[in-house]
Amino acid sequence: MRKSVVTKIVALACSLIMCAAVAGCSSDSSSSSDSSKSSDASSSKNQIAGVTATGKLGEKPTISFNAPMTVSDGSYVVLQKGDGDVIEDGDRVCAQGIALNVKDGTELMDTWTKNTPDCSLKVSSSTLNSTYYGQIKGAKLNTTIAFGVNDQNSSGYSYILAMTLVSKSKDLEKATGEEVKDIPANLPKVTRAKDGKPSIDMNGQGSVDSLISQTLIKGSGKKLTDTNTAVVKYSGWLTDGTQFDSSWTKNTTIDADLYSGGQHTVTAGWQKGLIGQTVGSQVLLVIPPDQAYGSSGQGSIPGNSTLVFVIDILAAY
Repeated sequence: MRKSVVTKIVALACSLIMCAAVAGCSSDSSSSSDSSKSSDASSSKNQIAGVTATGKLGEKPTISFNAPMTVSDGSYVVLQKGDGDVIEDGDRVCAQGIALNVKDGTELMDTWTKNTPDCSLKVSSSTLNSTYYGQIKGAKLNTTIAFGVNDQNSSGYSYILAMTLVSKSKDLEKATGEEVKDIPANLPKVTRAKDGKPSIDMNGQGSVDSLISQTLIKGSGKKLTDTNTAVVKYSGWLTDGTQFDSSWTKNTTIDADLYSGGQHTVTAGWQKGLIGQTVGSQVLLVIPPDQAYGSSGQGSIPGNSTLVFVIDILAAY
C-alpha cells in the first residue's frame, strides 16, 4: 500500500510525541543552561500566539486557532495548566497528543481516540532538547502544551503538536526481583556488581544453532509482548569472552522495539528472547548467528558469531 503524506505525518508525530524524546530532533539542541541565558524578548518570540484549548483537564482538549498561521521549531505555549503531580527529572512521562495542520486547522493525528499514549518521554536534559525539557520538567500532570513543528523537509507539513501529560513513572536502575534457582549448569555464569553491572564467565559456552533465553532474575512487572518497547541496560560478548558493547559503561539505556509488524531496533534474537519476560527481570540470551548479525557480522563482531547478552529490563511501554 502506498504511504500517503498524512500517514507519514502520523508516523512522525506518533514517534515523537513525538520528536521530543530524541535529543537534537529539533533544531534547538542547546543545553538548558544556555536556554536560561535567553532574554525575555527571545522567550516571548518563541511563544505561539492565538492558540487556545478548552475541555476538562486530563481529557482530549479542543484546540482552536485561526488558520492559516505559521509556527517555527522551538515555539510553544502552555494551553492548560494541570492539577496533578509535578514532573521531575528522571520521570518517564506518558503523553496523549493531537497534531493539527496550521495551514487549514485539520487534525492530522491523535492518540486519544484509541488511547495509545506515547510513553517514550524520559525527562532529562540529555534526552530532551531544551524547549521540551524546559516546558515538561516542573509541569503538573494533565498539563497541555502546544509545540510548533515546521516539518517542511519530511512531510511537507507545519503543524501544532498539542501534548497532554497524563501520567508518570520511574524506570528501575537495575533488575529487581527474585533470583532464579534452577539455571542449567552448562550456561554462562553471571555475577553482578553492587550497582547491577554484570560480569560473565562463559563456562565453555560455544556456538549455538538455536536461541537460548534464560531468566536470571524474575521481575514482578509488566509482561512484554510484541506490541511493547522495552527500556533496557545490557552487555554483550562473543563466546570467547570478548565484550563488544555495554550500555553500563556508557551509563545509558536503550529502547528496544519488540513490535512484530515494525522495523525492529534490535535483532531477531533479542525480540524472540525478550517477549514474555517481565519488567524487573534480568535475562541471559545466547543468540545464534542467523538471529544476530549473520555471515556479515557488524563492527567488531565477526561474521557467523554466536552472541551472549545479559539484559536488565527496566521499564516498558
